[in-house]
Amino acid sequence: MVLRITSWNVNGIRNPFGYQPWRDKRTYDGMFEILEADIVVMQETKIQRKDLRDDMVLVPGWDCYFSLPKHKKGYSGVAIYTKQSVCAPIRAEEGITGRLQPPNASIPYIDLPEDQQIGGYPTEDQLGWSAVDAAVVDSEGRCVILEFPALVLIGVYCPANRDETRDDFRLGFLNALDARVRNLTAIGKRVFLTGDLNISREEIDAAHAEEQLKKHEIDGESFVCTPARRLFNQLLEGGKVIGDRDEGREHPVLWDICRGFHPGRKGMYTCWEQKINARPGNYGARIDYVLCSIEMKDWFCDSNIQEGLMGSDHCPVYATIRDAVSLPDCEEEIPILDLMNPPGTFVSGKRLREYSMKDIPALSGKLIQEFDRRRSIRDMFTKKPSSVTAKGAGMAPDSIPASIDTSSTVASPLKQLEFGPVQSPTSSQQPSKPASPAKPNGSQVSLSDSATTSPIAKGNLKRSSANHTSSSRPLKRGKSNGTSAAPAANGAGGKGGQQSLKGFFAPKAAIASNSSLPAPEILPTKKTKSGSLEELSPERDTARTLVPIELPATPERAPLAATDGPCSPVDLPKPSESPSALTSPTVHDPIVSKESWSKLFTKRATPLCEGHSEPCISLLTKKAGVNCGRSFWMCARPLGPSGGKERGTQWRCQTFIWCSDWNGGNTGGGGGGGR
Repeated sequence: MVLRITSWNVNGIRNPFGYQPWRDKRTYDGMFEILEADIVVMQETKIQRKDLRDDMVLVPGWDCYFSLPKHKKGYSGVAIYTKQSVCAPIRAEEGITGRLQPPNASIPYIDLPEDQQIGGYPTEDQLGWSAVDAAVVDSEGRCVILEFPALVLIGVYCPANRDETRDDFRLGFLNALDARVRNLTAIGKRVFLTGDLNISREEIDAAHAEEQLKKHEIDGESFVCTPARRLFNQLLEGGKVIGDRDEGREHPVLWDICRGFHPGRKGMYTCWEQKINARPGNYGARIDYVLCSIEMKDWFCDSNIQEGLMGSDHCPVYATIRDAVSLPDCEEEIPILDLMNPPGTFVSGKRLREYSMKDIPALSGKLIQEFDRRRSIRDMFTKKPSSVTAKGAGMAPDSIPASIDTSSTVASPLKQLEFGPVQSPTSSQQPSKPASPAKPNGSQVSLSDSATTSPIAKGNLKRSSANHTSSSRPLKRGKSNGTSAAPAANGAGGKGGQQSLKGFFAPKAAIASNSSLPAPEILPTKKTKSGSLEELSPERDTARTLVPIELPATPERAPLAATDGPCSPVDLPKPSESPSALTSPTVHDPIVSKESWSKLFTKRATPLCEGHSEPCISLLTKKAGVNCGRSFWMCARPLGPSGGKERGTQWRCQTFIWCSDWNGGNTGGGGGGGR
C-alpha cells in the first residue's frame, strides 16, 4: 500500500467548498477522498481557535494538528490531517524554533526531556544574526511538525515578499527553517519538508521571470542571487548557487521531489494571481514544494501537481511513497506502514493493535478542550434525562396540589398581567394584602409575603412586576384625530407623504388646484390636573382650533390666536403659506424631468474590446500614484502565457480605456494614459 502526502494552500480552510468537485459533499473526509491522500498539509487556513468547528476537527477516521496565529485574525495558519488507518505520529510540535509551549504546559518544547521532543532546534548563534525575535517568528501560525518513526514531516507557510517592511521577518523565518532542517539531518533524522515556501527556484519556475529580467535589466544569475532564493537553493541538491556557499550551508540536504520526476517540464506552476485571471493562460509560478532528505530519493514512486483541481489560487502538489522502502541498516525492504506508526502497531504490513486515544499527541485538535471527550449525537438521544432537571424547574407537575386551579392559571395569563400573581390556597387563611396600584413613577408596592406565595406565583412574579411597571409609565401621545385626517385629503389612499416617484414629477399646477380645499382641523391638547393629556373635542373648541384659510394673516390676529388657548403660534399658518403663494407660474414638464433622471441613473453602455469585440470589464487602479483610485475598462479575457497584452490571439488584447474618458458609445478604443 503506497502512502501519498499532499500539500495545498487552500486560501481559507472552507474556501474549496465553493467549487467543484468539493461542493457536492462539502466534508473534509470527502475532500481527502478525492485527493486520494493519506496526509494532507494545508496552508493559509485563515482561522482562529474560536473558528474551529466539529466538521473540521472531528473528521471521521482522521486526526488533525493546527498552528493558528496568535494575534492577527483571518491570517496565515497551517493544518495537517493524518489518516488513522495508515499513519499516526509519535510526536507533534508547533513552530520552528521550539520556543512555544505545548498545550496545557508551561515549559517550551526546547526545554522538554529528549525523549519527549523532536529535537534539532535552532541555536542562539544560528538565530543571532536575525533582527526578529524567535518568539515572533512562531507567532503567526506558520509551521506544524510531526514526527513518525520513518521521518519528520514539516508543514510550513513561509512569508511572502509583499513589501520591504516584511523583509526582516521573511529572512528570519527562512533562516530558522534552514537551521532546523540542517540540525535534524545532523542528528540522523530524515526530513520531509512541504508547503507554500513563496519562492520560485529558477527562471523555469516563474512565468514572470523573463519580464522581471527585462524590467530590472538583470541577467539570470542576478535572478537567483536574491537573498531568499539564494538561501533556498543552498538547501537543495542541484540548486543554482552563484559564488561561494555561505558558512554553515556548505552542503545541500534536501531533494526537490516534483522537479526530480519532471526535470525539464515548463509551465509546472502551482500558483496564479486571481486579480488578473492568470490561471486559464497558465501565467503563474511554482512556489509550493514537496522536498525530502537526499537519502530518501528512492523512497518515492511518483510526484506531480494537480492543476485541474480548483478551489484556491494554488493547486495541490503531492508525492507518493512506495509500499516498502529500504533502510541503511536493513537488507530487506520494510513496509512503509511499519515506519509510519508507533512501534508495535504494524508488523510486516499487518496491524497488530487498533488505534487508540493513547496514540494521539498532545497537539491534536481532538484534545482541545472544546472537542475533547465529546458525546456523540446518538448518545444524546438514547440516554434518559435525569430527574434533576425536573427538580430544577421549581416543582414537578405531579407535586402541584389539587386545590390549585392550574387551568385558570395557565388559561388566563391576562389576569396575571393585570392583577399580579395568583395566590395559593394556603395564603387564604391569613388576610391577604391586595396589590397596590402602580405609582406614577413606575414603581410598584410589594405584594404579600413571599412565604405565602405558591411556586407558580413565584415563577410569574418577575413577569407580572415587569408588566405592571411598563403599563404604569405615561404613554407617548400619538397623533390626534385632526392631524391624522390631514393626509387623507392629500392622497386618494388616505396615506400621508409621497406614494410614488410619479408624484415627484407632477407639475405644480396640479398642486395649486388642490389648494382651495379647506384646511384640516387642528385639535390641540391640554394637561389635566392629574398630569395626563386630554384632547379637546371639536364641539367645545371649534372657535379656537379651526383657522380658516380665508382670514388674512394680519399682525393683529396673530397674538389673539396665540394667547386664546394652548395652541402655540407655530400651529398657525404663516403668511408664506397663503393660497396665493401656492400658485406658481413655473410649471415643470414631467416628461423632461423623467428624461433627466433617466440619464442620471441609467448605467452607461459597456465598451467593446478592440481585439474580440466583447464587453470589457471595469477595474480600479490600486497602484500608488496620480491615477490611484481611478476606474478603467479593459479586455475581459484572461492573461496569456506571455504575461502581456497580445494582438490577434485568444488571450487578453490591448484595449484600455479610462472610465472618465468613456462617452458611452458602442465601440471600444485603446489608449487612455498610463496606470
